[in-house]
Amino acid sequence: MKTPRRVFPWLAGACCFAAGAWLSAGAEDAAPAASEDGAPPTAPVQIKPRPSEIMPKATQALILGVIDTGEHLIAVGDRGEILASNDGRAWAQVPTPVRAALTAVSFADAQHGWAVGHDAVVLHTGDGGRTWTLQNFQPELQEPFLDVLALDPNHAYAVGAYGLFEQTTDGGANWTKVEAPAITGDQLHLYAIRKLGNGDLFVAGEQGTLGLSTDGGKTWSKLKSPYEGTFFGAVPRGDSGALVCGLRGNAYLSHDVRKGDWQKIDTGTTNSFFGCAALDAHQVAMVGLNGIVELVDTDTGTARNVKSPGDTPYSDAVPFKGGLVMVGVSGIQHIDSLQ
Repeated sequence: MKTPRRVFPWLAGACCFAAGAWLSAGAEDAAPAASEDGAPPTAPVQIKPRPSEIMPKATQALILGVIDTGEHLIAVGDRGEILASNDGRAWAQVPTPVRAALTAVSFADAQHGWAVGHDAVVLHTGDGGRTWTLQNFQPELQEPFLDVLALDPNHAYAVGAYGLFEQTTDGGANWTKVEAPAITGDQLHLYAIRKLGNGDLFVAGEQGTLGLSTDGGKTWSKLKSPYEGTFFGAVPRGDSGALVCGLRGNAYLSHDVRKGDWQKIDTGTTNSFFGCAALDAHQVAMVGLNGIVELVDTDTGTARNVKSPGDTPYSDAVPFKGGLVMVGVSGIQHIDSLQ
C-alpha cells in the first residue's frame, strides 16, 4: 500500500484529500482476511461504485473544478457532485454513478466532456453534461486523477497522483497508460495538463515538474523548471508559452516553454495558488489559499490583487460575463466585475 502524500495540503481537515487514504467515502480496502478457524483467506471483495446523492446545499460544499462549455457552466466536486448552470447563479445538480471526489472537468466541445477524480474515476458525457457514464473506476490503485484534457470527442488525457497518466483515443471505450518516463518515472503528482497555442501538450506538477510533447503525445520530454516547488495550475499563452502557478505565491510566465525563458511574477503574497484561468489574450486570473484572487497582465508580467468575496481556499475559476466564478472549500462564489 502506498504511503499517501498530501495531494492537496490546503484541504487538510476539510475533506477526504487529507484523510490518509485515497479511497473515497464508502470505499474500503478489500484485502483477504483469514477466518477465525484458520481457514484460507477468502477472495477480495470487489468494490463497486455507488451513485451520488442529490444534496440540497451542493453549491456550498467542496467544489474542485469548473468550466464554461460554451453553453453551460459545469462544476465538479466532493462525493461525485456535478452541477450545471446557465447564468452562473442558479445551479442544478445532475446524477452521477459515483460518490468519489471529482477533481477536474474538461470539454472538447459543447457536448462531449470528461470529469475525473478519486478512485481513478473517469466520467463521460455526450450530451452537454445532462447525463454521465462511468468509463473507469479503480479504487484499488489508491491514485486519484487530478486533471483532464479533452482534445476532441475521441481523444483525451488524464493525469494524477504518483505519475498516473492515461489517454483515450476512442471516446473513452478504452483508457491506456501513456508512456512518458521522463515525467512519470519519479512517480510525482501531476496536477495540470494543457494544450498550448501551437498544439504542443504541456504538463505541470509536483517538485517543479514540467513536461512537453511536441508530437501529439507520442513522446514526452522533461523541461528545465524555474522552481523546485509544486505547480498546481497552468494556462497557455500565445503560440508556445504558458503561465504556471503554485506553492507559496509562486507564478512564472514563459513566452516559449521550449526555450525555458521563465519570468517570475511578483505576486506580493506567500498564499499558494491552486488554479488559474485565461480571461483573454492578455490577462490570467489566479486563485488560491485564503480566498486570494490575482490578475496577471501577461504582456507586462505584473500582478494585482482583486477583492475577494470570501477567505476560504479557491481551487479553480472560470471567467463569465465580465466577472469570475470561483470554486473551492466553500462552494461556488462570484466576482461580478473585474474592472
